[in-house]
Amino acid sequence: MARALTLAIRGWGRVAPNPMVGAVVLRDGVALAEGFHAEFGGAHAERVALDHCADARGATCVVTLEPCAHTGKTPPCVEALVERGVTRVVTAGRDPHPVGGGGLDRLRAAGVEVEVGVGAREAAALNAGYLWSTARPDRPFVAVKVAASLDGFLADHAGRSQWISGPEAREWAQWLRAGFDAIAVGGRTAVADDPRLTVRGPVTPRVPPARVVFAGDLPLPASLRVLQVEGGGPPMVVMRSQAAGLGRDLGASGVRVLVADDLPASLRALAETGIRTILVEGGGRLIGGLLDQGLVDRVYRMTAPLWLGRGTPAFGGETARDLSNAERWTVVERRAWGEDTLLVVDRALCLRA
Repeated sequence: MARALTLAIRGWGRVAPNPMVGAVVLRDGVALAEGFHAEFGGAHAERVALDHCADARGATCVVTLEPCAHTGKTPPCVEALVERGVTRVVTAGRDPHPVGGGGLDRLRAAGVEVEVGVGAREAAALNAGYLWSTARPDRPFVAVKVAASLDGFLADHAGRSQWISGPEAREWAQWLRAGFDAIAVGGRTAVADDPRLTVRGPVTPRVPPARVVFAGDLPLPASLRVLQVEGGGPPMVVMRSQAAGLGRDLGASGVRVLVADDLPASLRALAETGIRTILVEGGGRLIGGLLDQGLVDRVYRMTAPLWLGRGTPAFGGETARDLSNAERWTVVERRAWGEDTLLVVDRALCLRA
């Protein structure tokens, strides 16, 4: 299962809105073939693995998500498993999608032994956005990415943030962007940093992420790079109704202006445009507001080995919590990127596969 999960993530940025899936076919503990879902509309992981397996009779297929039982852009994977003589399927969890699910019941009916739950937590973390969008289509899965100093600042006392993290971490951040439907910042960050919010890394996303600015009632110069209309659809600006007049000129220049008076309404408005997952990259005030209102589902925190003393806090929330009732998040990943250290945490495990 660990190998299947490693294979699955190769579909990052290329298979959405489908889940990332990896599969390994083995017999007597020896791997015979492997595969992963590489491209939306392309062959699923199980079929790729079977196509590379000379003889799957009596074999076990280990797959990170329940094999599909419906005909979509590809035929049902359960039929291929049964036809090729696979006698056992081990999966991390069921597919909660109302169309994609039901494969395990079909396999059992065909006499295939089924085991569910191996690597369930890791598989759920891998496809957290897919699981969320299936269960909660009312708002996107919200992830926050922060690059901060050891003492918790994302910019120095003069507001400079380029660059806190090193080159390896910044390249990883470009890879991360490729797996989300949208990349967002607050209005003050858009003005101060003038980011492009585009993907310029090792993965070319199948659909370029939408670029979003949570402007509130802040006027935005039309010259900002994030507001330039280019490939990937028009940029989006979310503004409060009292400031909607500020968006008229932006709308005339091709920017899509959404009107929402608070963060929950902003996320609902984005969901209505088809955004299922969103990566928020700053600033501290926006991130703090999302955290205060329980609207963050994942945090990617990159810590750089430097001290700033004072500056812009990475998390600018206003809600104080006692240690006794503070919410404890679940660690998903820890790893080093050059001199920097990444910690990934999820808020809840209620959407396990």
